[in-house]
Amino acid sequence: MAGVLIVTGGSRGIGAATARLAAERGYDVCVNYRRDDRAAQEVVAAVERAGRRGSAVAADVASETDVARLFDVVDRTLGRVTALVNNAGVLEAQARVEHIDGARLARVFAVNVTGAFLCAREAVRRMSTAHGGAGGSIVNVSSRAAALGSPGEYVDYAASKAALDVLTIGLAREVATEGIRVNSVRPGIIRTDIHASGGEPGRVDRLGPTVPMHRGGEAIEVARAILWLLSDEASYSTGAILDVSGGR
Repeated sequence: MAGVLIVTGGSRGIGAATARLAAERGYDVCVNYRRDDRAAQEVVAAVERAGRRGSAVAADVASETDVARLFDVVDRTLGRVTALVNNAGVLEAQARVEHIDGARLARVFAVNVTGAFLCAREAVRRMSTAHGGAGGSIVNVSSRAAALGSPGEYVDYAASKAALDVLTIGLAREVATEGIRVNSVRPGIIRTDIHASGGEPGRVDRLGPTVPMHRGGEAIEVARAILWLLSDEASYSTGAILDVSGGR
């Protein structure tokens, strides 16, 4: 049964595809973003064209104050959240470990790990039957890099996503009797603009042929997996990590 969904980092890529598909499946959707208001509003417009309520809320998930405000705004405008997709994530320029400094690590882990923890905390406070909630579902967007390590490119990003997998397993077991399911998807080489952030816009074209399916994936293919995990069709799945990676 659909309800109120928050998608962090929802203005582009996998997050935007998830928000649009969720609206088609009956969710009211909050599109969280950090900077690109125009892109976020375009996603909200798509949500509304699907006949659902949408809102765009600017908030940095690495900021505890911003996360609290994000959930408070959703409480007031859309109602109590019943689904969360922890999608917001960052990576920096491709680099070997010997060239990665503490400031970079702090930036990557602040968004990819701390942000997901903070958003999950606020969601549990609202969803948990122990707090008077009606239950809900959380999906964390991890990465196959968590298993592969991303050597020579993004070991810090891979490590942050491995932490997200541990959050998925631990939180799932913690709230399993409180009406909340927590799962994760691990996308592989997906065609989004995050690769440009790492300095190689054509990375999917380079690596796609090395995947068993001989191509990179599309954001909508990940979104479909996310929506399945959110749905009642996945009612007996919690603590699961679903690879969406073309076999790699």
